[in-house]
Amino acid sequence: MDKVKNPRNALISVYDKTGIAEFAAEIKKMGFIIYASGGTAKEIAKAKVPVKDIAELVGGDAILDHRVVTLSREIHAGLLADKAHAAELKKLGIPRLDLVCVDMYPLAEVINKKGATETDVIEMTDIGGPTLLRAAAKGRRVVLCRPEQRQTVIEWLKAGRPDAKNFLTALAAVAELEVAKYVFASAKYWGGDEFAGFIGQRINQTKYGENPWQKDAGFYSEGLGFDRLGLDWFEQRGGTKLSYNNYADIDRLLQSITHIAAGFDKNFGKVPAVALGAKHGNVCGGAVSNSKVEAIKKMLDGDRRAIFGGSVMFNFGLDKELANLLLEHGIPDGKRLLDVVAVADVTDEALDILQRKGGKLRVVTNPQLAKLNQKSLDSLERFRYVRGGTLVQDNYTFILDLKSRDLQKTSQPPFARPSLAKLEKDLVLAWAVGSTSNSNTVVLVKNGMLIGNGVGQQDRVSAAQLALKRARDGGHDIAEAIAYSDSFFPFPDGPIKLADAGVKAILATRGSVNDAKVAEALKQTGVIFYTLPDELARGFYMH
Repeated sequence: MDKVKNPRNALISVYDKTGIAEFAAEIKKMGFIIYASGGTAKEIAKAKVPVKDIAELVGGDAILDHRVVTLSREIHAGLLADKAHAAELKKLGIPRLDLVCVDMYPLAEVINKKGATETDVIEMTDIGGPTLLRAAAKGRRVVLCRPEQRQTVIEWLKAGRPDAKNFLTALAAVAELEVAKYVFASAKYWGGDEFAGFIGQRINQTKYGENPWQKDAGFYSEGLGFDRLGLDWFEQRGGTKLSYNNYADIDRLLQSITHIAAGFDKNFGKVPAVALGAKHGNVCGGAVSNSKVEAIKKMLDGDRRAIFGGSVMFNFGLDKELANLLLEHGIPDGKRLLDVVAVADVTDEALDILQRKGGKLRVVTNPQLAKLNQKSLDSLERFRYVRGGTLVQDNYTFILDLKSRDLQKTSQPPFARPSLAKLEKDLVLAWAVGSTSNSNTVVLVKNGMLIGNGVGQQDRVSAAQLALKRARDGGHDIAEAIAYSDSFFPFPDGPIKLADAGVKAILATRGSVNDAKVAEALKQTGVIFYTLPDELARGFYMH
């Protein structure tokens, strides 16, 4: 292997030492002289790779309990000097540093760790690492701050440093990004609610945004890696490239399916098979069952017209039988058109079946979908751009608790335990779908199946009427169904329409001046009326 014509100097200082000895060995073969900080130097030396301690550059060992290791004039001069400074560097006896491989203390990990103290955060706040990265970026050195960059850099060096300016600029940009994320995490921790923001890296450049004329669009990941249900953890297994709208629908489905799982885990201690379908950001088909086959059938039967061209998500994997069922159930001729299938896993045979539909159907997988429970809800703060700034709020983390002391009923359900359990499961499904659909919303569920989702209405009567219409249009018998409203009914008119249609139980919030009138009107119909305080359980979503 050809060595560089003139020996070059590399500085390596990493917290996570996985694979660092192998990287050092590779660049040593190319003629680099390697300097490393204490622990990193020991790790490299163990692999019999020649290495010099950084103390040789700075004139002494680490001081102040290892708080000062690489913060020195000698190191930063070696990183910031350009060609015009070569003579001055030589006079000072300072070597030019050509490559820097540095990571930073895992500050975000500590901040997010339960029980972490201010002392823990202070001790894990890196100063030397970010300073090295910024100096190396400014000096346009070969700067690495992510393990996955190492092999790319090795191959680039072996290839003779092609397109050096653009390559080094790209490395510098990533270094600046990682430092910005690191410093911002610290600022948010110490500033509390005073600071909010998002620093992300583009994972996918989509063809366009919500509409074809919105050309500049894409998915940006924060890259923290803590949330294995994050969209950046979904693997695309087939189909055309995900679009902006696909990402939006997957996210909405994820909110709904995690709420269903959380509700069932909390109230019944077990998460059933869940099948969901969405169109334009709202669930149009949803079902729970102990049978995957039944869950898929009921999800599709909920609204066969609306699910056409939609996106689906299951908390289980697909084999060839389930894939055929998904595409063929309820369709005498041909196959169902879908846009996205998001599942825990998919067999090769199932993938082949799904791809036969012109090869456009996007199939994405995430094994975490099979492990959903109460802890699966997205708990990070939510951002929404508004002109001139950003709205920030806590995430949607309320979970319906049917044993809550705040839950009131107008009457005790006159059912045997098995029937009551079925009713309560329908309530949980209706709540989860309704509280993750555009407000105002009234949802109808029967026998573990969504039969009507009256979403996005400006008044609650219209929401109830729309839910009933969708159920009837779908050919469903509304008798004995249950209903959920994402807020209180201000007047008895909406609930009475539901009762007249045969609904046997309604879950809503209370907080209206007419609560007593609404409750009394429903009592006269025999409908069981469940309520929770509006300030505790209101289900407004995505205003």
